[in-house]
Amino acid sequence: MKVVYNSFNGRYADNPRAVFEGLRRLRPGLEHVWLADPRHAGGFPDDVATVPIRSRRAVAALEQADVLVANCHTDLDRWTKRPEQVYLQTWHGTPLKRIHRSALQQPDAALMDALDDEIERWDHLISPSPAATDLLRSAFGYRGAVLETGYPRNDLLTGPGAADRRARARARLGLADGVTVVLWAPTYRDDDVDDADVPDGLDAAALADRLGPDVVVLLRRHYYLGHRSPAVGHPRVRDLSDHPDIGELHLAADVLVTDYSSSIFDFVVTGRPVVVYAYDLEHFRDRLRGFTLDLETELPGPVVQDQDVLADVLAGLPDVRAAWSERYAAFRERFCALEDGRATERVVEALWPHPRERASREARP
Repeated sequence: MKVVYNSFNGRYADNPRAVFEGLRRLRPGLEHVWLADPRHAGGFPDDVATVPIRSRRAVAALEQADVLVANCHTDLDRWTKRPEQVYLQTWHGTPLKRIHRSALQQPDAALMDALDDEIERWDHLISPSPAATDLLRSAFGYRGAVLETGYPRNDLLTGPGAADRRARARARLGLADGVTVVLWAPTYRDDDVDDADVPDGLDAAALADRLGPDVVVLLRRHYYLGHRSPAVGHPRVRDLSDHPDIGELHLAADVLVTDYSSSIFDFVVTGRPVVVYAYDLEHFRDRLRGFTLDLETELPGPVVQDQDVLADVLAGLPDVRAAWSERYAAFRERFCALEDGRATERVVEALWPHPRERASREARP
């Protein structure tokens, strides 16, 4: 049995990584191959087999796979899916910004048609909640099977051992005890995604100066923006956009600051506060994408549009916790009720034994 993985077009990360690690633990003896971007080859463990993404070897691996596990669209029309293959699409987050057919702006018609054709190959779509299922089905026009299991990538954020995992993550990242860690994790803008010189929307150095010596700011850009220059020049600002997996950053952070990223839905699993820095709210809402939720009435934390106001909010996190506790709890119940640390086990149980394995067993005398 051969399982092939694609995460963020060639990284060792996210839901596919959690499924892979779960399968190695729970279903030993399978063959595993990852599609890898050479720029991120250093993020793969030495004992993980890889092939270069978008290569002939990658197409061969995809066509030989019994199962494909991906969190993004995979090579579109470059490979032919066999009827007995299983394509597990985990996607990479509950959408806050509108995606695919629900977005205000659409790519060219040929690309959208190719994406729709690829969606038709999905056999199962993982969802972290019934509410997310509705959003994902609507955006993708997806009519296939949905596994409402929670997100495997979030198993490390909760359940037994989460506190120890957090301490180890902070130690690996060199974050001292007592330091407040602000994770700034913005999404991308369709109208400037290819421009390497566009600023990130937040002056992280100025924010670190304003908040004082006991605060460290971590920057984690969207994976579409890996071509932009690292944020450097301040001892308490660290650009971790190339860090293999954002889950470790979620573990380490004391507060998440984002604009419109789906990381909100993952970070609230931790119980720690979220602040939305919507510096271009009208542009993003009315012209670029639009939102699946009302930012003012449905999100689990304050929405601010000015960096000075953001700094004031971050300086008073205990007040944020108290003021937003009810909204936070309601959001968590709506979108994270399945996140109990066992999502990976549920995914593995749903997919194995593989149909080919079941047929072989039934054929035995």
